[in-house]
Amino acid sequence: MADVAVGKIEDNEISENNVDGVVNRTDTTSNQKAETEKQKIEILLKATGNAPIMKMKKWAVDPEKKIGWIIDFIKRYLNLESSENLFLYVNQAFAPSPDQIVRNLYECFGTDGKLVLHYCKSQAWG
Repeated sequence: MADVAVGKIEDNEISENNVDGVVNRTDTTSNQKAETEKQKIEILLKATGNAPIMKMKKWAVDPEKKIGWIIDFIKRYLNLESSENLFLYVNQAFAPSPDQIVRNLYECFGTDGKLVLHYCKSQAWG
């Protein structure tokens, strides 16, 4: 099975390979970096309906981040206007509140070591 690149969402890192704090996680050469990444939660972002598809779908996120922060990140990544609606769903079932913490959702609804989130520009489920 081929390795899939996983992005890492950081607040304070910006380079030519990222968008407002999104870093591609393909080089894990140092032990310290690997230990830090183990604390991250892997999320899989899938487009639904009329939402644009992200080139990178897997991201590592700080477990203490809120869903509202992930929604803002997706809007920045897709170059959407801040006034545009973006809906986020867990496992195609329900829309978590923006103040929900990623760790809680992962512990309750994570499968195969990742949390699957679907995003769309119009209401799809629930």
